[in-house]
Order: sequence, then structure tokens, then C-alpha cells
Amino acid sequence: MAVGFDFGTTNSLISVILRGRAIDVMDDDGLPFPSVVRYEGERVVVGRAAKESLDEAGLGVYGNTVRSPKFLLGDESVQVGGVERSPVDIVSDVVRHVKSQSLKGRQAKVLAGVSQAVVTIPVNMTGPRRAALRDAFRRADIGIVQFVHEPFAALYGYVRGQADTKESLRALNRRNVLVVDWGGGTLDLTLCRIEGGRAVQLRNGGSDEVGGDRFDEAIRNEVIRRFSASAGIPDDAYIHPDAKLRLLQDAETNKIALSERSAVSFYRPDFFSQPAATLEYRLTREELDEVTRPLIMSGMREIDSLLESVGIGPSQIAMCLVAGGMAAMPAIRGRLHELFGPQRVDIPSNSSTLIAQGAAWIAHDASRLQLAKPIELQLSRGAYLPLVKAGTDMPAEHEEKRQKVHLFCTDPTDGVAKFEVCAPSFPTASPQISDPRTPLGMLTVDVDARAKPLTERLELEVILDDDLILRARAWSAMAKDDDATVIHDLEFGLRLPGINDGACSDAEPSLDEPPHRSGGLSVRANIADTADDALVPGDVLYKHRPSAFERSQIRNKATEDQIWEHLYYQPCAVCRRSANDPGCRCATDPQPRAR
Repeated sequence: MAVGFDFGTTNSLISVILRGRAIDVMDDDGLPFPSVVRYEGERVVVGRAAKESLDEAGLGVYGNTVRSPKFLLGDESVQVGGVERSPVDIVSDVVRHVKSQSLKGRQAKVLAGVSQAVVTIPVNMTGPRRAALRDAFRRADIGIVQFVHEPFAALYGYVRGQADTKESLRALNRRNVLVVDWGGGTLDLTLCRIEGGRAVQLRNGGSDEVGGDRFDEAIRNEVIRRFSASAGIPDDAYIHPDAKLRLLQDAETNKIALSERSAVSFYRPDFFSQPAATLEYRLTREELDEVTRPLIMSGMREIDSLLESVGIGPSQIAMCLVAGGMAAMPAIRGRLHELFGPQRVDIPSNSSTLIAQGAAWIAHDASRLQLAKPIELQLSRGAYLPLVKAGTDMPAEHEEKRQKVHLFCTDPTDGVAKFEVCAPSFPTASPQISDPRTPLGMLTVDVDARAKPLTERLELEVILDDDLILRARAWSAMAKDDDATVIHDLEFGLRLPGINDGACSDAEPSLDEPPHRSGGLSVRANIADTADDALVPGDVLYKHRPSAFERSQIRNKATEDQIWEHLYYQPCAVCRRSANDPGCRCATDPQPRAR
């Protein structure tokens, strides 16, 4: 049995599917487990007890306490309270705590045999950090079935929670959906398209500067400032650290309360010690909106930037699904309503636990992530060779998928073969040569510059692993050189329940594609998957086989493109200007003329 595990920035939560319902496993107070760990000598304190010792918002290490240790993954070690510790071990302590506490709850009997989980991750989590997170879960005796981006899990949980799943998917079919996961530590965004029974990622984005913790800190600091101004307390008045800590906790509690109330009260006796004074302040919802407006506007700019990056406007979003603990904040809800319209903004009642529930449903349905776009290799003459097809299931734990291709160098003149790995900029089942591509990685290997075209043999191998990483390695047979690259930022699709009409529809996304950028530099691909002289640049072919350009040549004659490419580098026979000089108006001008 596998569960859903939302290892969140601020809180972590396990959800499980029982008798067709998603069940959240909470702590004794009915709350998720804080992703915080404190080290007191040999004693490890995890969860709420560790969080209550923090008096600052943000992520990272604070003395002997670590908040959201997953952001430390990828580092070899960190100093915590003067002791060098492994981030993998720190994360493992949190995971182990959440697992052990969950086994003590009402669902202990169901969870007793749990050893696997679908684990949610932020959209910007890199491949090495994903691999380190897998290692941390293994140390806590939990295997990761697969990773899923947090907004993607929220969308799956939303669809699975509908009374009529099929009807819900029909309403969204061939539509764009924006998932806004505004949590306690980060804002994660995923723009998806629902098509052919799948949700396909178009673009990811977000920020770790506008999470709920930042709101709490801003509220606390503003309450202190406003009360001090009204009571005539100087700016340098001494405040005991414990008092600031308690007020930060009050800020979090009152922020939540203001979602339903018009005003709340802050009251802390002996808050100031020099001079002595009790802090007492009434904060209204209007004041809360004023204090948090800069953070909310910063988050909204992230949403605007994401939409602009794919050339679409708010009117082209069929639904804005909001998840995360900040979804209940009226000011955030209001801004989203202004941007998309109230009818297209959906904030489920379970928005704070939707991600864990979505992961649990994915585990229950055994749904697998799929590659959203084909991975391609650019060839000479503007062709593209598919390396991994769109719709390919991502490898399960301990699995990997390999593809090896044999290639030729069409132009060894500069002694370098160039491999550009790319993907179509927009999801499509059958990408055309004219479709825009997004470069993913570049490899270069030395070749024999003296060799004839199509003589140097090249090899390329690509490997997809269970950490959602694509590794590519190329090497040359004659020059014995090699190069490798690692690609982390792939985009995925996820089969949705209820519709089975093919892995990918042939219909194109209804997006306004951004115009092709002019100017800049591009790499002339010099590799091919077949030994065909027509793929060799004309200037290179003339150097090695000039007979192909003779008028009497009948077989294996140079193509029109190759003749033009050869002449382009030759001076005009009449005026001696270069072929691309606009001053040349002679009959030998190789440029095609209007007729």
C-alpha cells in the first residue's frame, strides 16, 4: 500500500485512500506536522515543539533549529548549532517523525504496513535535490513510488474529489487550467492544459519570497510599529526574544482568524521591558490588507509573468484552482477574482490538504507521470530526431529508460560535432519542423577535422531515471572524445481518471504562440542519422567532392541548396563583391531573385 506524502515547506502531511475517500492523518491537535527540527545535544525535537522555538520567518537554519530542511538538500553539509550535519539526515528526521506520529493516530492499523509513498515536490526542485530527497525517505524506511509536482497533485486531487469526475473533465477538456499553490513557505504555479484525458504542464513558476511565513512576520512587525507609535514607545525599546516569538505565533493565528472576522486583538503583557509596557493592539481586516498588500502584489506579478511567458492572457484560463494554506485569505481571493473573474476561481474547502490528497489518489490509482513533450535532437537541414516520445511513462523506483542512436558528422570542418537536445515549445502529438523549439542542453565532442563528411561516426545515449532526470552522453568514434549533460527541467503529463481516449490528442493547444525572436546566434547542426550527401553543407561538399557541382553530373548531384551554400562563400565573378553584398547586381548573384 502506498500513501500520499506532502513534504511541505511549512508543514508535512500524509493522506491515504480508505473505502473511496481521502483521509488526512493529522497530529493530536488536528493539524499537519510542522517541517521543523531542533537539535538539543543528542536529543532531536521535531514538529510543533521545534516550531514554537522560532521567532523568525523564512527558510533555513536558525541556531540549533532548521525550518523546511528540504531547501538544504543538494548541499554536502550545514552547520546547525555549531555541529556539522547532513541535510539528508535532517530531512530524514522530519520524515521519520511524521511517519511515527501518523502510526500513533486513529489510522495506525491501516498505516502499519506502509513502506511506499507518492511524494510531492516544489516545481523548482532540481534533480540532485530530488535524488537527495529520495535518499532521505529511504533512511526513514519509505520508498518513493514517484515524485509529483505539488500543483499537479492538487489538480489530480481536485478532479478525483468531484462528484462526477467525467463531467468535470469534459467541462475542462481542451482548456487551460492554472493551479496556484500558495502555501506557508512558497508560491508554486503550474499552467496546465487538459487534453485527451491528460493534464499536461505548459509552464511552471513561483517564488519562495511570498509564502505565509512572510505574511506572519510582516504582520508582527507592523503591529509592533503601530502600537509603539501610538504609545510613544521609542524604536530602540528592548523586547525579549521570547515575547517576539509569541507575537509571531499570534500573528499566524490572527491572520487565519481574520479570514472570517472583521477584527482581532493582540495582547502580550510586559512585551516591552525597557521601558516596561504591555502590547495591546486591535487589527482590522482592512489594516491586514494594507500590511500584506506588497506581498500579495508580488505574488500576483509572478502569475502575470507566468502567463506572459507563454503568450496567453487571463481570459484564456478556464479555471484557476487555488490550493495551500493561504487560499483562505480574503485579500488573495479578491485579487484572483479581479484577474480571472469569480466564476473561474475555484478554492475548494479542502484546499490546505488538497496536495496530500492528490498524491494519495495518484498512489491509489497507480497513475504514472508521462513526458509532456518529445525529447528531440536537432539534425542538419533543420530536421529533428525524436529521442523519447511524448506520453512515455516516467520510470518507477529503481528503474531507468535508455535510448541509443548512431549518427554521422555532416561537417567536420571545425573539428567539433554539435548535439542540441531540445523539445517543442508547446505540447503536441506530432510536432512539425516549423514548430518553435526550446533548447534543453548542448553537447559538443571533438571530431577529426580532416575527415570527409559522413565519415566520423557519433553515438548518443539518453537515460531517463526515477528522479525525473534526463542524462545525455555523446562520443565520437575516431577522435575518441565525449561530453555529457544533465537536464532537470522537464515538463510532464498525468493521466486523469475517467477518460480513456488516447494518451495524447492531435488537437493543438489554443495558445497565442509568442513570435519567433529575430537576431541572436544559432548553432548550425552538423550531425545526421543517415549517411546522405544531401545533408552535407554545400561549401563542405565542394571541398571534398567538387564533381557534385559539375553541370555534366547526373547522379549524386549537389542540390539547389548546396549550390547556393557553395556560391555564398565565393566572390562574384564580375564585380568581385561577396555574394551577400547588396551592391552586387550581377548575373552571378547566387541570391534568388523575385520573378
